[in-house]
Amino acid sequence: MPSFKNGSVEIAYIDEGAGDPIVLVHGFASSKNVNWIYPSWTSELTKDGRRVIALDNRGHGESSKLYNTDDYTIGAMASDVLALMDHLNIAKADVMGYSLGARIGAYMAVHHPDRVRSLISGGLGLVLVEGTLPSEAVAQALETDAPETITDPKGKMFRTFADQTRSDRRALAACLRGSRIQMSRAEAASIAVPMLIAVGTTDDVSGLAAPLAEIIPHAEVLDIPNRDHMRAVGDKVYKTGVLDFLSRRP
Repeated sequence: MPSFKNGSVEIAYIDEGAGDPIVLVHGFASSKNVNWIYPSWTSELTKDGRRVIALDNRGHGESSKLYNTDDYTIGAMASDVLALMDHLNIAKADVMGYSLGARIGAYMAVHHPDRVRSLISGGLGLVLVEGTLPSEAVAQALETDAPETITDPKGKMFRTFADQTRSDRRALAACLRGSRIQMSRAEAASIAVPMLIAVGTTDDVSGLAAPLAEIIPHAEVLDIPNRDHMRAVGDKVYKTGVLDFLSRRP
């Protein structure tokens, strides 16, 4: 598996296919494999004639594990994506993020709009700017050695997922604590690239898609029927909608 260093942080990635580049940024406690390869996103996109780049975010997958919360600001995590694009000589790309990855993509669209051709926000609606992000209880659920004592529902969900993905739970707790600052409405309103907001209709983590689209000038909504936060990722409606969205980009 190829990797490169952004400063002292080693980032694992894949680079497959040929054509217009799309960069995939996975969600919290996930990885490039779990979010994009296993649900066949990479194969679908390469079959569609695209160059697919996907990374393991810092603290996740095969990338460096860090334990200081200051290492996990959204800006720091976005810097890994930008450094990877530089490493691969990609000046501009479509960017698709899921959940935490969508927050990273939105940061790039606000602060580095010249690098983002279009933005796909999967698993992230109004929580981008308001509402409740995963709480300290989730971080504590990740850290505990007694998972049977976890009572917080989201804590249970993320702990189960972290165990399934065999993640470094201490790194994830630091990531959660370091990345919890939300974007302002004014920042979101400044996103000028075409944007697709794709959220499951039973997702109680992301916040609603339509109210976020009302804030962002060039955003459109894709509802993923009867899917929650964890099950929307590989849904056929999501894939079909994304391919349609990308086909309409100039």
